[in-house]
Formats: sequence, structure tokens, C-alpha cells
Amino acid sequence: MDRIFIFLGGLNATIAIALGAFGAHALKGRLSAELFQTFETGTRYHLIHALGLILVGILYHWLERNGWIGVAGWIMLLGIVLFSGSLYLITFSGVRAWGAVAPLGGISFMISWLLIAIAVIRKG
Repeated sequence: MDRIFIFLGGLNATIAIALGAFGAHALKGRLSAELFQTFETGTRYHLIHALGLILVGILYHWLERNGWIGVAGWIMLLGIVLFSGSLYLITFSGVRAWGAVAPLGGISFMISWLLIAIAVIRKG
């Protein structure tokens, strides 16, 4: 599973960078400042948590396949989909109701990082 999380992290980092470049070159000036900021927030959190997935893969290996780390990785991936995905949907659809989904992604991010912290502290 360590390789799966590292793969998912690399894939998500690629997607986040591609979306960020698309935003900087194709969307800037076409979106309102507020929608552009929403899109940038989505790509920033997407990239940060893509790197988090790579960390999960490394920790999963280092902690000898700790189940808590695996759960943290899947919850982090869910957070990317819910948080960044909802911000992308707001940007492209203009439907602000998708903003109700973003906090679920934020909570997923917090839970995943907390599970990582717990798993690491319990290792010692």
C-alpha cells in the first residue's frame, strides 16, 4: 500500500500542477478575482495534500504497514476530492452551493493529519 499512496500522491501532484498552470495561463482575466482566488485555493490545498499522500506512503513503509497510516491516506485522498473538487466545481460551474462540501474536505484533511500524528507518536 506504500507504493499505492506514493503513486496517488505523484498523480495528484501532477494534476494539481497542471490545473495551476491552466489557471495561471487560461483562467486569469477570464474569472472574477473571487473565483480565481477560489481556484487557486483549490490547487494549493490539492498540491499540499498530494505531497501528504507521498508522506503517507513513506510513513506506511517506515511504520511497518501501520493501519492508522493507511486510513489516514484514504481520508486525505477523500479530502482532496471533497475540498479541492468542490472549489473546482464552484470555479467552473459558478454554483456556490458546492461550497457546502468544502468543509467536509477540510475536516477530512484534519482527521488525516491527526491520524498521522497519532500513528507516529505511538511508534515510539
